[in-house]
Amino acid sequence: MKLCIIGTGYVGLVSGTCFADLGNEVICVDNDHGKIENLKLGIIPIYEQGLKELVIKNYSSKRLKFSTDLNNSIKKSDIIFICVGTPTKKNGSEADISQVLKIAKKISSSINKFKIIVTKSTVPIITGDLIEKILSRNVNKKKFTVVSNPEFLREGDAIRDFKYPDRIVVGTNHKNANKILKKLYNPLISKGANYLQTSRRAAELIKYVSNAFLATKITFINEIADLCEMTNINIEDISLGIGLDKRIGQRFLRPGPGYGGSCLPKDTKAILSIAKKFNINLSIIKSVVKSNNDRSDLILKKIFKILNHKIHNKKICFLGVTFKANTDDMRNSICLKLIPSLIKKGALIKYYDPTGYKKEFKNFKNVSYSNNIISAVENSDLIIVHTEWDEFKSFSFKQFLKSKKLVIFDLKNIYSQNQMISKNLKYYSVGR
Repeated sequence: MKLCIIGTGYVGLVSGTCFADLGNEVICVDNDHGKIENLKLGIIPIYEQGLKELVIKNYSSKRLKFSTDLNNSIKKSDIIFICVGTPTKKNGSEADISQVLKIAKKISSSINKFKIIVTKSTVPIITGDLIEKILSRNVNKKKFTVVSNPEFLREGDAIRDFKYPDRIVVGTNHKNANKILKKLYNPLISKGANYLQTSRRAAELIKYVSNAFLATKITFINEIADLCEMTNINIEDISLGIGLDKRIGQRFLRPGPGYGGSCLPKDTKAILSIAKKFNINLSIIKSVVKSNNDRSDLILKKIFKILNHKIHNKKICFLGVTFKANTDDMRNSICLKLIPSLIKKGALIKYYDPTGYKKEFKNFKNVSYSNNIISAVENSDLIIVHTEWDEFKSFSFKQFLKSKKLVIFDLKNIYSQNQMISKNLKYYSVGR
């Protein structure tokens, strides 16, 4: 099939590349000329395991193309995927769909035959209705249909999530569009993916509800971890004990610094904004958002306690600063709250992250990047393990044991508590 992917951000680039890998003809369009030229050269703007190789493979085979010409790309394609960003509006909680609506206007002037317009961007309820209204101003309704097809890609596992999804949700009542999209996704359905056809509005809401529920599980286990610390109980026993209940499930029951990234923070805020418009009180999600926002203050208090409230001139090392492992995404990372707060108290910060230097800290004094774990850890008064990269899990602290007593605060519980203590390490973790 001939596809046009509008937007070469995380969702657009991964989806377009994977669609091409399934044998489709794909044009990925973006108005950033520099990004498009780099993509043609195999230079990828995001860190995602296996994506570079897949882009080069499909670009070389000419199944995948990159362009800045939106008009011609739409005309050459049968299915148009809108994959632009929908960030939180400044000074608010509502999703900003201005880019989506702007693209809809441009699509309306390029429709030359029947097109299936698909929103893959995460959008609030009735966005599909708004797109349809915009298109109808210039185009006969018989020449297009608007479908919602939300993505469920996890950063760091996006290619696998695309190729082996739990479910494919398609929101449309248009029989022909549903038939075509089911055919498009048939290679994935044949491998076991569930195909769910719903109304368009239901599909729009499913994405928000999914992320809100995942955020709730993360926040719930973090609060239970706090209770475990106060009652001398190991949170890992609790997580396993409840996770074995099939009604609950084991995933997203690992305590840590709280949820971050591009999706959960903005989508929990957005669903609250949607509910407010319809005069519905989503009290549970409100509590989740508040609890997660408070998480950084709680962790700071633990850091202060570990250092006996003597922060000035203390050398603190962060192992990992992205919001999760296997990605270079800094959006809503708790480090963006922790590090500035510690600097204000006079701390000296070093950090190492496998994805390299982070521009987010360039304007902060007393924050330096180390290009390897050893130089980051060396002479540190406190080591904070923030993300669970594999190289952190296998790192040995033996070489530093003779010089001084190491203090480690493991926010991801990646080390065995008994083993760390047996090595004469002063070790703190979450909920243990």
